Amino acid sequence: MDRFQAMRIFAKVAETGSFARAGRELHISPPAVTRAIAGLEEIIGTRLFIRTTRSVTLTEAGERYIEDCRRILAEVEEAEAAAAGSFSRPTGTLTVSASVLFGRIYVLPVLMEYLDRHPGVAARALLLDRVTNLVDEGIDVAVRIGHLPLSSLSAVRVGTVRRIVCGSPDYFRRHGTPHAPADLAAHRIVAATSAWASPEWRFGTKEKTIVRVTPRLFCSTNDAAIEAAVQGWGLTRILSYQVAPLIAEGKLVAALTDQEEEPLPIHIVHPEGRRVTAKVSAFVQLAAQRLRANRLINPQGPEPA
Repeated sequence: MDRFQAMRIFAKVAETGSFARAGRELHISPPAVTRAIAGLEEIIGTRLFIRTTRSVTLTEAGERYIEDCRRILAEVEEAEAAAAGSFSRPTGTLTVSASVLFGRIYVLPVLMEYLDRHPGVAARALLLDRVTNLVDEGIDVAVRIGHLPLSSLSAVRVGTVRRIVCGSPDYFRRHGTPHAPADLAAHRIVAATSAWASPEWRFGTKEKTIVRVTPRLFCSTNDAAIEAAVQGWGLTRILSYQVAPLIAEGKLVAALTDQEEEPLPIHIVHPEGRRVTAKVSAFVQLAAQRLRANRLINPQGPEPA
């Protein structure tokens, strides 16, 4: 049995939670997957998976073994990449993750410029409104908004964004402007049912104020909530980067700006590893430069390195 191939198959089954899906993604037959796992279990002397008609989960031994497998597979990939020259010049496929709107507006233009500079690289833009697992999902670089938990990821800070309350000039003419968070109770509220949405709107830096809003309109996307605000139906609370162009054009106006929370940081993150490939290093450098220079993200000027 090819031990390295069997470890790759084992890692893919653990990632996907399915023998059949692992086979499809690795372009091998389900029986070949089953044989590989059975061979590993025979060598190790214990079961690695608990299989039912509905799920495939790791055993306690499998949980321990998967960490070693991922480390070994990563080291082999690094060795192969070094031999192929990927540490000296950008090559291969770069996978970049970001939230949907931020990725479309700010990351995608950087990624296209990066591809123009490095014709030996292909790229995948994974735009999702959730926190991705870089290692498990095969992601090289992610752009993340918010405070980062402690982890082994390398992080480069590139800017900040604010949570802002905004509405159209016409809405404020018809309904007045809130001067304190408590005034929001008298206003129409539009909420986006996204990862950032919460019925509790927090204000202030030193002295915190929490207002529980009751939206009359719920939208499944931030785009829709923003459009409702632009049309003058009500007020919404959104991250500043999502509406910065609309505010610059005068289509939206921010309210309660003197009572906002502390801004949220923006970081470019990537797995640290022993060495960073040229494709990752080149993208991080370009993205940091472009994002720090963007005045819609950093109105006070470029963020420090």
